Amino acid sequence: MSNKENKVQFNLKNVHYAILTPGDTPEWSTPVKVPGAVTLTLDPSGDVTPFYADGVIFYNSVANNGYTGTLEMARFPDKMQQEVWKMELGDTDKVLVENANVEPSSFALLYQIDGDKDNQYYCLYNCTAARPGVGSTTNTESKTPQTQSASISAAPLEDGRVLARTTADTPAETKTGWFTKVFEREV
Repeated sequence: MSNKENKVQFNLKNVHYAILTPGDTPEWSTPVKVPGAVTLTLDPSGDVTPFYADGVIFYNSVANNGYTGTLEMARFPDKMQQEVWKMELGDTDKVLVENANVEPSSFALLYQIDGDKDNQYYCLYNCTAARPGVGSTTNTESKTPQTQSASISAAPLEDGRVLARTTADTPAETKTGWFTKVFEREV
C-alpha cells in the first residue's frame, strides 16, 4: 500500500447523474448534481459457478453482472424525477405526473467518497433505478428529516465497462474535472 493510499473511507458526497444515450459508442449528458447524499450501498451482481472434473473443482467461472443496491438521498430533485424517471411536468399547472407506461432512462452515477488521505471519485457507467418510494411521518417534539431511497442496478456496457474509480496516484486534473463529464479513458 502506498503512503498516499487511504486506510479508511467515509462521507458519501457530490452525487451526480448523467443520462446515457446507448449505442455503438455510448454518450452521456453533462452530469447534474444531486444534493443531499445520505448512503449508497452496492453489492456485486453475478455468481461463481464451479466446473468439476477429475473429482475436483477444475475451473471456477465468475460472472460480473455489475452491482445492485440502494441510493438514499435527502430528496430526489424534480429535475432528476423528470430526466431519470420521466415524470411529466405540466406546462401550465406545473404538476409532476408519473406514467406507468414509460421506461426510466439509463444513466451514469458519479460520486465521491472521502478518505483519510485522499478523496476517491467513482463512476458507474450504466445504471437504471426503480422510482423512489414516497412516505413521511408527522412532526413530534422535533422535526426529523425523511429521506428517499431508490433501488439501483449498474450493468456492464456492451464493451464490459461497469465502474471507474480514481486512486491516490490519479492526476489532479482528472479528479478536478470528474463531475464535468463522464470519465472515458483516452485511447
